[in-house]
Amino acid sequence: MGKKLYFGTNLKMYKTIKDTLEYLQKLVKNTKDISRDEIELFVIPSYTSLGNAVNCVDRSFVKLGAQNMCWEEQGQFTGEISPLMLQELGIDLVMIGHSERRHVFGETDREENLKVKASLAHGFTTLLCIGETQEEKEFGISDEVLRTQLKIGFHDVPPENIDKIWVAYEPVWSIGVNGTPASADYAEEKHKIIKATLREIFGEKADMIPALYGGSVNQENAEELIVQPSIDGLFTGRAAWQADAFDKLIRQAMMAVKEQSKQGS
Repeated sequence: MGKKLYFGTNLKMYKTIKDTLEYLQKLVKNTKDISRDEIELFVIPSYTSLGNAVNCVDRSFVKLGAQNMCWEEQGQFTGEISPLMLQELGIDLVMIGHSERRHVFGETDREENLKVKASLAHGFTTLLCIGETQEEKEFGISDEVLRTQLKIGFHDVPPENIDKIWVAYEPVWSIGVNGTPASADYAEEKHKIIKATLREIFGEKADMIPALYGGSVNQENAEELIVQPSIDGLFTGRAAWQADAFDKLIRQAMMAVKEQSKQGS
């Protein structure tokens, strides 16, 4: 068996509680035959769905995450959700720094760092999202932006937290309805920068940190992306929001990796 592959989706503000439960149950049913030694599957629903979601599926088949989290346990933070509230629900994962949090809601690298530290301190698997804008790409500073987001995001994070850290690279220009996917070569090049920067931050053990590509992933490009040596998984948007379609994408990607390893051996 080769390396474990990571497949996940963020449902953003799209599915109701009922929709989410139906989706999760179908996704687990569809993918149950795939060994979880080979894949890690995760879904990040809306806050209102999380309480029901944790009770509706076997978490050995799918990890459940929150789309955001406050860095304080309690206090005068109207509209925020604390780590203690998420612990009480029993979720597995917290996503931090999604491009919509950074660019629509104005979160800073420093805030993401506070959230990363709080998430890890409360035992959650912590998925830090990073990515450059179209303008930053045009200025030729994509690598610097990624390095900055990683170095500030993981500032003062002890290396013993490595087994709880995941990274998702989502170029801002490739996300959403009008997004254009990055080419497989471009994604691989940026993932190499990410891996090198993680090694600078955490040392050699950083190679254990999975780096996922997200940004207009679909059934047409999933295979060429997943076979890139520095890409450990796919963080899929709308192409994953029907359970059957996501199941198909996962299987195609797994098959592509198996074919590649056959050719390499």
